[in-house]
Amino acid sequence: MKIISINAGSSSLKFSLYNMDGEELIASGNFERIGIENSFYTIKYNGEKIVEEIDMPDCKVAVQILLDRLVTLGIIESVDEIQGVGHRIVSGGEKYTKSVIITDRVIQDLIDLKDFAPLHNPAHVLAIKAFKEVLPHVAMVAVFDTAFHQTMDKISYLYPVPYEWYKKYGVRKYGAHGTSHRYVSNLISEHLGKKDLKMVVCHLGSGGSISAIKNGECVDTSMGFTPLAGIMMGTRSGDIDSSIIPYVMEKEGLNASEVIAALNKQSGFIGLSQKYSDVRDILEGINKGDEQCKLALDKYVRTVVNYIANYYVELEGIDVLCFTAGVGENSIPTRKMIIDKLACLGVKIDEEKNNVMGEFKNITGKGSKIKVFVVPTNEELMIARDTLALLMK
Repeated sequence: MKIISINAGSSSLKFSLYNMDGEELIASGNFERIGIENSFYTIKYNGEKIVEEIDMPDCKVAVQILLDRLVTLGIIESVDEIQGVGHRIVSGGEKYTKSVIITDRVIQDLIDLKDFAPLHNPAHVLAIKAFKEVLPHVAMVAVFDTAFHQTMDKISYLYPVPYEWYKKYGVRKYGAHGTSHRYVSNLISEHLGKKDLKMVVCHLGSGGSISAIKNGECVDTSMGFTPLAGIMMGTRSGDIDSSIIPYVMEKEGLNASEVIAALNKQSGFIGLSQKYSDVRDILEGINKGDEQCKLALDKYVRTVVNYIANYYVELEGIDVLCFTAGVGENSIPTRKMIIDKLACLGVKIDEEKNNVMGEFKNITGKGSKIKVFVVPTNEELMIARDTLALLMK
């Protein structure tokens, strides 16, 4: 059975096409600058990479071009081969605790939940509607980033603010990256042949989140009401004193939306380094003696370490610590810095084994009380698996 996983943004659409008989990735790609001048797409298949500039005024046109190219490039013989479409959805609020078949009711719920992911949910809805028009008889599944975190208890997900805010407006922690955290925790459980594990998963990329997982279920996670909370990130601040917001509004003559935009897009690595949002550039800067880059990386490591240490206490110990996503999978020195700071917990890595990028690896050091793994995440495959499971019911 061929299933396509879709991750739609406000002006982009990423896809991965799988043959689920053997979970084989057939093709993948990205359609960018949709609705903007100079739009183009990239498709990778069979070791080849196709790039074409083409006008894509809206999401429906992008979907039509995608399906047309899959046929004309010989990747599939006909669109009839596609038997399911899985959509990554950033926020399902409290309503959705697992993946579901997409119905008109689900689409309306995604629209109603747009305040929890204003940059994402409207784009997801556009993509769903576009696929429904082009592939009207193909079943579609919504896979929610927030669903994995719905096992948190009230102590973890409630904020110490007026309780009426939660009851009236849904003010609580929702988390994000749940599909990635679920994929990594499932893979480690399978690899070790154990489900009764206490695990911390560090999804460290341009965005980043850390989750405490016990027996395969999320106990706590670093991102909050929105993805702005938690650890420091590429351009996001992570946790700050909320009183900073009105203070800066008054000093700079900004409104609340403008300050939030600065916390989302001008903070984190790029805010502290004043130059770079990418850890690779930060490390290059450090090698050249740039003190701001060093400050930024040291701050980043501290925020990550603090969350891991917090979850160590919350879980009453950790069996496994995992690193995933762009930084987690590929930044050898950043992993080492984090682990070195956790030495007091009895965790050690083998520096030779840690010399790895983008591949599954046990990097645990001799005598370590906690197993340490690098685990390439695969949210697209998780989406395809959920889609298959629901279609087979």
